[in-house]
Amino acid sequence: MPTVHVIGLGRSGIAAARLLKRQGWQVEVSDARQTPALQSQQQLLEAEGIRVCLNYRFDLDTLTTLGLQRPSEIVISPGVPWHSPSLVAARQAGIPVRGEVEIAWNTLAHLPWVCITGTNGKTTTTALTAAIFQAAGYNAPACGNIGNSICEVALTGSDLDWVIAEISSYQLESLPPLAPKFALWTTLTPDHLERHGTLDAYVEAKAHLINSAHQPILNGDDPYLRTHLRDRWPQAWWTSIHGAAALPKGIEQGIYIEAGQVWVKEQPLVPVSLLKMPGQHNQQNFLLAVAAAYLAGIPALTIANAVANFSGVPHRLEPICTWRHVQWINDSKATNYDAAAIGLTSVTAPVVLIAGGQPKAGDDQEWLSLIQQKAAWVLLIGEAAPQFANRLEAIGFTNYEIMETLDRAVAVAADLVTEYPIKTVLFSPACASFDQYQNFEERGEHFRQLCLEL
Repeated sequence: MPTVHVIGLGRSGIAAARLLKRQGWQVEVSDARQTPALQSQQQLLEAEGIRVCLNYRFDLDTLTTLGLQRPSEIVISPGVPWHSPSLVAARQAGIPVRGEVEIAWNTLAHLPWVCITGTNGKTTTTALTAAIFQAAGYNAPACGNIGNSICEVALTGSDLDWVIAEISSYQLESLPPLAPKFALWTTLTPDHLERHGTLDAYVEAKAHLINSAHQPILNGDDPYLRTHLRDRWPQAWWTSIHGAAALPKGIEQGIYIEAGQVWVKEQPLVPVSLLKMPGQHNQQNFLLAVAAAYLAGIPALTIANAVANFSGVPHRLEPICTWRHVQWINDSKATNYDAAAIGLTSVTAPVVLIAGGQPKAGDDQEWLSLIQQKAAWVLLIGEAAPQFANRLEAIGFTNYEIMETLDRAVAVAADLVTEYPIKTVLFSPACASFDQYQNFEERGEHFRQLCLEL
């Protein structure tokens, strides 16, 4: 029986291991971490006949010392860098390395897929697209970086009609053989450069998805996409919230907003007023989702009803409560400067901003400018706190405090809204979560719990 080694014991890795076991592989899993939660998961998987090795960083030369087999193939979770030395060595030794998305694709390739990628806007676009397809009567779960991993869907989805998948650049690094029916690209700004190295490498990871799509759909209001990639996919549909004249020049296949309506082929489709989420960025997400639904043949009335009933996604500008006449908003999904800038743009000042976590490379100028305009106080948490404090000092913003933890930040925010005329407490980290949390969802849930305890 051939052996496959799965690296990473997160949701994606666990589901991939179970799926491969079902397909007849001998499966071994490793993870560099060792926590009580992982130990519990280890017991569950080993009861299913899947060997798990914790506190072990995969390396071909040390496998046998732990009683592990030299694998026929390696499967990696999204958090495992494609160019890590151990994986480079494995490929040089002739061992195929695949991402978990490829495992799911091999199981579900007979279905039509809608794949959504981009720097920001992926989760909202994915959730709204799934909501529209579900309103049309399809079994079309949102998965990938939202909800269940794609391998989890592959494990349970024998009666699926569509796969609606949010796909990150991490998942595209391994160049999985995806050929989705529709591929949507929301935005492109520098992000994850500590992983990809250069902007070009980051762009090409995402472009891999568009290259193989039957029908690309791109946000024509994104400056990078319209400037650098306009001519790359002649068959692409483009969107714009600023009317037909704002579509990229020479584009014949467009869907746009004008006079309060979504238009396609000079015909009105659905009114924009149905969208409950504020901000131009949400209109862009909405337009991409509507374009996919329209091209899939979903009737306009069904699209309209689904949009009218869609209120947003957890952890992205999510109102948690009103306390002391102040809105407390969870924007844990804002894991980079651009997303955090959108968060600040969308809320009412004066703001108490809670920010920080595991810092990322990127341009923070717009974010800092918005802090100067809208923030009364900034409370800093996580690894990024000293770095952010230095950046705030450099622009002359001194109303900040280093809190270290979210518990302390929420407690101090509660004091500030009692003393000052604050309108909004916004938790918008501008950072990854991995310094203190397993993911941005866990971080957002912690914020939610702290708010509701006020």
